[in-house]
Amino acid sequence: MLHTDRLRKILETEKKRGYDDKAVIGGLDKFVANWGLEAHRMIGHPMFRSSLRRLGIISPTYAAMTKEQRAEWLEQVLKWSNNLEIFANAMPGSAGKIEPLPRPPTPAPRTAQSPSQASVKAPPSKAATPPTAPKPFVRREAPLLAPGQGLETPLEQVWGVRSDIQPLLKRLGVETVRDLLYYFPRRHIDFSATVPVRSLIVGQEQTVLGTVTASKQIMFGKTRRRAAEIHLSDETGNIRAIFFNQPYVAQTLRVDMSIALAGRVALFDGRKVFENPEYEIIRDRELVHTARLAPVYPLTQGLYSRTMRTLMKRTVDQCVGLLEEFLPIDLRRRRSLLTLPPAIKQAHFPDDEASKDASRRRLAFDEFLLLQLGVLARKREWKQALPGHPLRADPALLDAYYGALPFSLTGAQRRCVQEITSDIAKSTPMSRLLQGEVGSGKTAVALAAMLVAVANGQQVAMMAPTEVLAEQHFRTLRRLLQPDAVGYEGDVLKVTAPGLANTLTIALLIGGMSRKRKEEVRALAARGEVDIVVGTHALFQKDVEFGSLGLVVVDEQHRFGVMQRQELRQKGFNPHLLVMTATPIPRSLALTLYGDLDLSVIDEMPKGRQTIRTKRLDAMERQKAYNLIRKEVREGRQAFIIYPLIEESEKLEAAAAKQAHERLTRDVFSDLRVGLLHGRMKAAEKDAAMRAFREREWDILVSTAVVEVGIDVPNATVMMIESAERFGLAQLHQFRGRVGRGEHESYCILVSESPSPEASERLRLMEQLHDGFKLAEEDLRLRGQGEVFGTRQSGLPDLRMASLSDTDLLDEAQQEAEALFAQDATLALPEHVELAKAVARAWRHRVASPGEA
Repeated sequence: MLHTDRLRKILETEKKRGYDDKAVIGGLDKFVANWGLEAHRMIGHPMFRSSLRRLGIISPTYAAMTKEQRAEWLEQVLKWSNNLEIFANAMPGSAGKIEPLPRPPTPAPRTAQSPSQASVKAPPSKAATPPTAPKPFVRREAPLLAPGQGLETPLEQVWGVRSDIQPLLKRLGVETVRDLLYYFPRRHIDFSATVPVRSLIVGQEQTVLGTVTASKQIMFGKTRRRAAEIHLSDETGNIRAIFFNQPYVAQTLRVDMSIALAGRVALFDGRKVFENPEYEIIRDRELVHTARLAPVYPLTQGLYSRTMRTLMKRTVDQCVGLLEEFLPIDLRRRRSLLTLPPAIKQAHFPDDEASKDASRRRLAFDEFLLLQLGVLARKREWKQALPGHPLRADPALLDAYYGALPFSLTGAQRRCVQEITSDIAKSTPMSRLLQGEVGSGKTAVALAAMLVAVANGQQVAMMAPTEVLAEQHFRTLRRLLQPDAVGYEGDVLKVTAPGLANTLTIALLIGGMSRKRKEEVRALAARGEVDIVVGTHALFQKDVEFGSLGLVVVDEQHRFGVMQRQELRQKGFNPHLLVMTATPIPRSLALTLYGDLDLSVIDEMPKGRQTIRTKRLDAMERQKAYNLIRKEVREGRQAFIIYPLIEESEKLEAAAAKQAHERLTRDVFSDLRVGLLHGRMKAAEKDAAMRAFREREWDILVSTAVVEVGIDVPNATVMMIESAERFGLAQLHQFRGRVGRGEHESYCILVSESPSPEASERLRLMEQLHDGFKLAEEDLRLRGQGEVFGTRQSGLPDLRMASLSDTDLLDEAQQEAEALFAQDATLALPEHVELAKAVARAWRHRVASPGEA
């Protein structure tokens, strides 16, 4: 017998006592947990057991709650307990009752019987023998892991993972049991609303429990395709479910089975119907696909939701207990965080929204903390490994440089030059991020540092992500120095630079050069006869030597990898590092994402910089954009047309771009020269396409979102962005920065199709705001996810659960990381051993992994 009255009596007493946890000897947690375990044993229905977990009755934490939390929890449990008998009895297939079973009737005292009474036996009464409730279908689940296996076991060695889905999981980056546990759903569908058939509401996601009364295969459509038709009944009515293209379901769900159906209810021929719902046979265990918040995982072709959900449920149930808690207990208590195993479990299969939120908070905190500890370790490693070469700035040199520039530096540019030159004057190597919008003059600031390095007898390497951008930087340096060329051989430039006693030699080193010429430039660099070498990542390959490398300038590579630094150290150098980016990131966020880099911001645009006219058009007004492009081309200008990444597939993206290019060439701009650029092209092909556009071989460039940041086509005056609602503000602003680089008025046209209210707000802000930093703040407010600022490409650990808009949690993690780092920088104390392992795992396979160098 389950003593519900005693439970309610204790709870009411605790309420009267003011929630002091003294209503029962040993505390409320112990009493409620024991009661919950007994209830779990007696009543086997999954819905009942789910409610036990949801309310925390099996593992209560009443003692750790505040008084307000205790009051709220107590009211929830009391309300639940008051309806407990009705709830339990109403459940179909319940494995237990709350009321005690009636005792067998006491035999009546013997009395005299008439012969007729004694000899005639009454027929057996059907009511006398209660029908036996059908037992739930029970299947014993095989263990996922063999003895001796653990979280790092590759999935191909795991018994419980089918061989046909192993390569599909690997395609998703899931290779070990730990990877599975950390492969979180992208969302949850709320199937927790379980209702009787007669109460189903058309258009809503709901779950219904009942018995299969009919199950058959049917044919539908002109092509006579097969489907399964299932009829389900409960005490209130019946409903039909159609499983299109899934005829096998008719063999799976058989007549008289107790099942759950979950999905959106539709109306067909005036009757309610489920179309392709989730289904589940009710067994004596927790439901996975229905009657709960059901996880929806990112998938790949050939991997299906039910397969993934079932595998994840087995993995979570059997393996979550193997996870090592790595947060110190005092930190967890201080920040009110769940322990790791429950957090992982609730992330996949939450009991309710509150549990899901608490799980996300813990796991997001983990991501922020591990990110911070990693960048702090990286900064320490960079600054402590080897001393740098102090580069002292001569004020006369800087004055001469400023005077020779074809424009005046802004106050922000001069401030950044001062910050950088002060930093490189120290023996500790500089590690600094120079942030400034397109056109803010980052290269002019960087060149000041380069000249200081050369004046100190050191060489400079300037690295760009592509050959086109490397060539562009080479030309920009020449333009800034306004040289009277002493000698110019195409890829080696010799100039008389302001403030320098000797001739300045600048060389270009890229893959497109002939082998002989590359060898000649490498030889010049090795002999110290080149002062500044401009190139791509090839600058740091083993066959490139420097005489004395003192400064590295990296453009649009937010993460200068550990391996490149290691290669430089092996050559005996520990240069100062300046990273430049045009991505506008709010300062507080930049300090978090790039905590290993000191920050300089050019937050002032040069005078005379033109404002790009930005206009939003509906899809029906697309012809207006085409007319503008034709007008600009007629006047000798060029235009970009950008198409979004519609699917997470470069193959599909490339196909869409090719199709758009063919249509525009055939139907819209048949008399103009239209080029194509997309993500499936090889690096050399992309460089060739951008070079052809820059050199005016094409009037229009049709491109996906691979248009390089920083690419300079001064003659381009129109940026047309198709399906602009698909992009975030930061990316839209980057696209807009590709035009307006010349003297002619420029335009950005945003074409959108049925945008959501949030997307409409983004497009409105694009029309109104031209300050990249203000747009970045708005982007963070509106979207807040990691991809806003391109952390996928940054070399940072993925932010799967953390939202960059959660600044409070981010600040908490930053504070804790700094405290931990101050106490134990190498995480060598016994209480930090598991945390050190977690940091190493988070940064594994990352370009910027701390501890690799």
